[in-house]
Amino acid sequence: MNTVSSAVSPATWISRPAPRAALAPSSRYGQRLHSSFRPHPLLRGAHLQTMASLLRPAPKLVLRCERLELPDGDFLDLGWSGDHNKTGPLAVLVHGLCGGFESKYARGTACQLIAQGWRTVILQLRGAGPEPNRLQRCYDQGDTEDLRYFWHLLRNREPHAFIASVGWSLGGNVTLKALAEEGNAAPVDIAAAASVPFDIRPCAERLRTGFSRLYQKRLLYALKDALRRKHLHIAPSPLVNLAAALAARDFIEYDEAYTAPLAGYRDAEDYYTHSSCGRLLRNIRCPTLVVHALDDPFMTADIVPALDALAPCVTLEVAQSGGHVGFVSAGALGLPYCWLERRLTAYLHDGYKGRVGAHVHPVAIQSAARGRSQSDFYPAPATTLGLAMATST
Repeated sequence: MNTVSSAVSPATWISRPAPRAALAPSSRYGQRLHSSFRPHPLLRGAHLQTMASLLRPAPKLVLRCERLELPDGDFLDLGWSGDHNKTGPLAVLVHGLCGGFESKYARGTACQLIAQGWRTVILQLRGAGPEPNRLQRCYDQGDTEDLRYFWHLLRNREPHAFIASVGWSLGGNVTLKALAEEGNAAPVDIAAAASVPFDIRPCAERLRTGFSRLYQKRLLYALKDALRRKHLHIAPSPLVNLAAALAARDFIEYDEAYTAPLAGYRDAEDYYTHSSCGRLLRNIRCPTLVVHALDDPFMTADIVPALDALAPCVTLEVAQSGGHVGFVSAGALGLPYCWLERRLTAYLHDGYKGRVGAHVHPVAIQSAARGRSQSDFYPAPATTLGLAMATST
C-alpha cells in the first residue's frame, strides 16, 4: 500500500474560496420524482430486495490502495480504480455502516462508472477498515470532516477535474450533510446518494422491530468486533462506557454508551438530532440525486423529506419498493441486475456530459446492453466491460 501525506492543512481547505459560482435556482424547491424502478418478479418485498443485494457475488474490481496520512496523526485508506492518467472524471464513493473496500454496492457502481470512462476511489472511512485506526476517534453518521478534507485535497490535486461524490446509507447521510455544510464552496461538481437515513432516530427505532432486528444484530456484531480489536491497541476514551457498548442490545444503547459521547454529543438523542442530514438539504448547492425506497426495512416512510425541504438542485427519486440498498430488477431475459448502480451512474455521467460536452464512452454501449442480456449476479467476462477485473487485496 502506498502511503502519502497530505499537503493541505485544515485551515487551507476550510477557508478555500468556492471552486465554481453558486447555482442559479430554477425554482424555489427541488424535485420529487416517482421512480421507474420495478423489482424483479421473484424478489418482491423489502427483505428479498435487501438480502438479494447483500448475497450477490462480489463484483470483481482492481483496487490500487493508498494510505492518506491526516494532519491529526490518523489515516484514511483509499481504493483507486479505473484509468488514473487524470483525464477522465473522478467519483468518490462513500460506504455505509460496517462497509469498506469490499462493499458490493460501491464496487458494482465503480464497475459501471469505469465502463463509462470514469476513475473511482472508494474512501474507507476512519476506523472502518480491517486495521484499526490510531486515534480514539472513529467515523459516525455526522462526522463529515474527513470527507470534506478529502474533497478539497482532490480539488487541489486536480483543479480542473470533474469530481462526483456518491454515498450509500450512512455514507449517503455523511455525503449530503457534507454538501450542505460546504454550500457554494463544495469542491464537487455533482453528487448522488441512496437509502439515506434522513432522520436517524426513527431509523434506530425501526431496527428494533420485526425482521429488521436481524440486520441490526448483524451490524452490531461487526461494530463490537471492531471495538474489541481497536481497544487491544489503544485505550478507550474516558468519555465512553466500553462495557455498556459491548453489551448493547440495539443501536440506541450502543450510541448512548459509545458513539455519542466519543463524538462530543450529550447523548444518543443529541447525536441523532445533529447528525441527521434531512434538516440540511436546503443548503446543498450542487446537482444531487437521492434515490430512496419507501419500503426500506432500515427506516420508516415518514422520514422522506417533503418537497420544501429540498434545495432547487436536489432531485429526490422515490420508489415504492427496493429495500435497503437493494433495487434489484430484471432484464429482458429475466436475469437479475442492480438497477440502482446503473441509475446512479447514468445520473453522474449525464451531468458530466452536460458540463463538459463529452461523448459517451464507447464501452458504455456494451454496458447498457447488460441489463437485457446479462446479470450483475453472475460473473461476466472481463471483455464485456472492457475492464481488467480482479479481486482487490
